[in-house]
Amino acid sequence: MSVELLAPAGNMEKLKMAILYGADAVYLAGERFGLRAGAGNFSLDELAEAMEYVHNRNKKAYVTLNIFPHNQDFTGMESYIRYLARIGADAVIVSDPGVFSLVKETAPELPVHISTQANVTNYRSAWFWQKQGAARIIAARELSLKELSTIHQKLPSLELEAFVHGAM
Repeated sequence: MSVELLAPAGNMEKLKMAILYGADAVYLAGERFGLRAGAGNFSLDELAEAMEYVHNRNKKAYVTLNIFPHNQDFTGMESYIRYLARIGADAVIVSDPGVFSLVKETAPELPVHISTQANVTNYRSAWFWQKQGAARIIAARELSLKELSTIHQKLPSLELEAFVHGAM
């Protein structure tokens, strides 16, 4: 088991600071398809720049696709997923099964992490997502270390991520 220090990166300056101060990876959002769509996130060009910056430092970057989409929200998503795969996103973070399935159809080589917004609170839910092809589960924030340990014991090959500081 390895530990990865993952930090949020709301813009390029924050991304550089996170890497400078020791983050192994960052998560960030594009201008569409994330829950914080109005937060001034990364343009397409900035996403490519971010991938180049982190990869040149042997770090990783994960892009959020954690929108809870309505039908019209899928417009343009397939080409966006292909773009993320092309620029070398290390994974996408999703919360919706429809988005998950579109990622798997469009860019099956792109690892998918299940967002904390999917509210995985037990090993059966984690097992379900693992069976679908998820590489990592970002556990619900209210889980205890004991509950995380149980999930790990039941599913030792599944990567688990937990918040250690933040909104909760």
